[in-house]
Amino acid sequence: MPIVSVLMPCYNAAATLPEALDSLQRQTLTDFEIIAVDDGSSDATLDILQSYAAADPRLCILACGHGGIVSALNAGLAKCSAPYIARMDADDRAHAQRLERQAAFLDANPGIDVVSCRVTAFPADQVRQGFAIYLDWLNALLTDEDIRREIFIESPLPHPSLTFRKEVLLHVGGYQDRGWAEDYDLLLRLYLNGARFAKLDECLLEWREHPQRLTRVDSRYSLENFLRAKAYYLTRGPLAERDAVIVWGAGMVGRRLGKHLLRQGAPLKAYIDIDPRKIGRTRRGLPILPPEALPELWRRASSPVVLAAVGARGARQLIRQRLTAMGLREGQDWWGVA
Repeated sequence: MPIVSVLMPCYNAAATLPEALDSLQRQTLTDFEIIAVDDGSSDATLDILQSYAAADPRLCILACGHGGIVSALNAGLAKCSAPYIARMDADDRAHAQRLERQAAFLDANPGIDVVSCRVTAFPADQVRQGFAIYLDWLNALLTDEDIRREIFIESPLPHPSLTFRKEVLLHVGGYQDRGWAEDYDLLLRLYLNGARFAKLDECLLEWREHPQRLTRVDSRYSLENFLRAKAYYLTRGPLAERDAVIVWGAGMVGRRLGKHLLRQGAPLKAYIDIDPRKIGRTRRGLPILPPEALPELWRRASSPVVLAAVGARGARQLIRQRLTAMGLREGQDWWGVA
């Protein structure tokens, strides 16, 4: 049995697949297998896989009809034999010590279920400012506490950087298609099931940025579907047993999140906003109030919670300062969700 199974779905990846496979062949940990799932590619992906497999018996190919990323991931997962599952995309590059470092970390830390690492994006001329800001944010979240505290803002763990304990991944049902991003869905299910996370403080993966990434072209990765996912798991996690939900932010993000929270049955009571043009109005019959009204709203409820849903850059830190001054604890009394 190998130590690590690298789970790699491939769809029309001929242009980048050799770089990904070459980076795996340079790994300092040699006791691993690659489960490469060709998801019905129409280019030379399968030919490339077969060529590499002829020279490296660690590469196992699973050729399927085109069923999409979730189907490919679950088909590959069923073939993985190792206790650790390392995700890898067919357009990324792993640093030579990635598998060694992550497997050693899981060996040494039996209480950790999922380990990630810092990542860099390439090629530089394709990396947009928004993506660079996102990378700065997620690369700063290293501990389980950091990751759990901010998991509803965005995905704090890049999917192709992850190495899981196989039994934990199977326990939560593998990959599921709920109409939103499958990787974020998996992380939120792991979170609700009490999984413990970690991120190595070193860059061990190069994440390829390009216009055809699923996050750019697949509607499952749209803002609306991310908000649907957040509302679904918030109501089953941090909002469970709460009697009052207060959304800070009556703009586009807060308004759309509020809609999905109400559909999930959350006890939404009010919105907080600093814009005088919004204060005094209503959203879905609920009042929009100034920050000064929050302490009274808080006192009225026995188990309230605040969701900070303002997406403007720098807004979360300002809201954090106001809520901290009130004595509210992030990750317990309030969560950032944008």
